[in-house]
Amino acid sequence: MSGHSKWNNIQHKKNAMDAIRGKAFMKLSKDIFLEAKRGGGDPEMNAGLRHAIEKAKAANMPNDNISRAIKKAAGNLDGVTYDEITYEGYGPGGVAVMVDVLTDNRNRSASEIRHAFTKSGGNLGESGSVAFMFDKQGIIEIEVTEDLDEDQVMMDAIDAGADDLKTEDDTFIITTAPETHEEVKRALEDKGYEIDRAEVARVPKTKTALTGTDLEKMEALLDALENNDDVQDIYSNLEDA
Repeated sequence: MSGHSKWNNIQHKKNAMDAIRGKAFMKLSKDIFLEAKRGGGDPEMNAGLRHAIEKAKAANMPNDNISRAIKKAAGNLDGVTYDEITYEGYGPGGVAVMVDVLTDNRNRSASEIRHAFTKSGGNLGESGSVAFMFDKQGIIEIEVTEDLDEDQVMMDAIDAGADDLKTEDDTFIITTAPETHEEVKRALEDKGYEIDRAEVARVPKTKTALTGTDLEKMEALLDALENNDDVQDIYSNLEDA
């Protein structure tokens, strides 16, 4: 019986990991689809698509999945049409939240996102209701290693057109203007730097700290949004613990 139980536990864990990987691949495929639809299917000519493909490959997504998403965007495969929507609202304690969604069913997504906010004690707002609380910013992260000198990395980043560099938790975090993000990333790669993360994100201008029940409800809201298959990105001004 113990062997059978051990096998069941292993199989359960494998099924759980497969489910997590499947959800991740679904989101990555939709991201590739959107970028290819928006800027064409050639990653050399489409920086957004190139970033999406890089994220997919970093997650060990099969090349067939990547190709299928690009072909679907080009109309070479039959499939659904996705809409890109951004929801804005407030979570518990007045925390500002922005949710980027890619969906084939607007009504379903609106209902599910609204339910997640309401259940946590928050509420959805109108377009623009919290967007003013965030700045779009290019972010490039490089792992701190013994062979990298911070001053040299700073100099190379600034020379490439970056705005600033700071070090947090063994990571060099380079910030850029959204429009120069790709240029800076490519320049650093040309100098031999290995990029761990590169994206244009919404960065909160100020942050809100929560404790107790409000913090628990906010974490539950973020979990619910993260587990929604239509949600691509979540931004909030919640103060890190």
